[in-house]
Amino acid sequence: MDAFFASVELLRHPELRGQAVVVGGRNAAPVTAADGSRRYARLADYVGRGVVTTSTYEARALGVFSGMGLMKSAQLAPQAILLPANFDAYRHYSRLFKAAVAGVAPRIEDRGIDEIYIDLSDIPEETRSLAERIRRAVREATGLSCSIGVSPNKLLSKICSDLDKPDGLTILEPERIAARIWPLPVRKINGIGPKAGERLAGLGIRSIGDLAAAPVELLVEHFGRANGVWMHEAAHGIDRRPVVTESEPKSISRETTFERDLHARHDRAELSEIFTSLCAWLADDLRRKGYAARTIGIKLRYADFRAVTRDLTLPAAVGDAGEIRRAAGECLKRVPLTQRLRLLGVRAGALVPIGAEDAVAPAIQASLPF
Repeated sequence: MDAFFASVELLRHPELRGQAVVVGGRNAAPVTAADGSRRYARLADYVGRGVVTTSTYEARALGVFSGMGLMKSAQLAPQAILLPANFDAYRHYSRLFKAAVAGVAPRIEDRGIDEIYIDLSDIPEETRSLAERIRRAVREATGLSCSIGVSPNKLLSKICSDLDKPDGLTILEPERIAARIWPLPVRKINGIGPKAGERLAGLGIRSIGDLAAAPVELLVEHFGRANGVWMHEAAHGIDRRPVVTESEPKSISRETTFERDLHARHDRAELSEIFTSLCAWLADDLRRKGYAARTIGIKLRYADFRAVTRDLTLPAAVGDAGEIRRAAGECLKRVPLTQRLRLLGVRAGALVPIGAEDAVAPAIQASLPF
């Protein structure tokens, strides 16, 4: 989906179309005057440590992206409109768009609130017309646009879905990988983050083509065997993962890597908002898949790339975002938070189908570190 959260907000506030709009922070709700007009908060007026949840393409053109601190964003786009996030609305439109796609092509792998993989192999219809039919179905069901990448595998399709946003359609034949994919920056490969990108740049590898030309032995030397071989294959467009339409998950997790390393004390407000969002998304994933969890865990990766995990097994299964956050907060108390963090994740394990779980777990009273 194209700028999904922001696009949902524009459905609710159509007068803001074409403007730089940022979603995030608290207490940013518009004020309705007696004549029915609305007065919107501006980024320039924001004070606090909140973080951007998403932004419209007009705001992105000014350098404002998700995960960025709102105070920093205000320096780049002071007159941008600021709206609070409405996750109930986003979940509603997520269900609508997925149901619309399933009506055309039912073999779907759910990848979160705004993204899916679709296996088109068994549908006897010309590829472009089929993809266009999916886009029309989504727009008719939601009023929103989506961008589609069609290729032989998931890795390439993910890259292609971003090439012609918004409302784009990119169809990639294998013989076009060198011309279309290799000129792109290595960060376009899903799984190569900022730090890996910097390390590759230090080796003179900046484009996917550079990565494809690099000896696999060099990549293994600097990134380890598994990561080095994976990078080499990814640069050549090789991805053997199938579209998984049905599975019995052992766990469900949500995690995010920050654009800059965050400190538990100095960046407490940003971390708290990110932490709350992860728990809300995890709760939504559980609800959509029909599960509750008896174990809640957290994952942290420090600035030096060390990772730690902690889990808490509950007396009964939970699925509510608040319950997940409280349990995850208990896990956070058991890890040192003196170093800066580059990744935060929340995990639900020991899954049981909703309806088969025990009585709701008693509330956990917790004073959270952020």
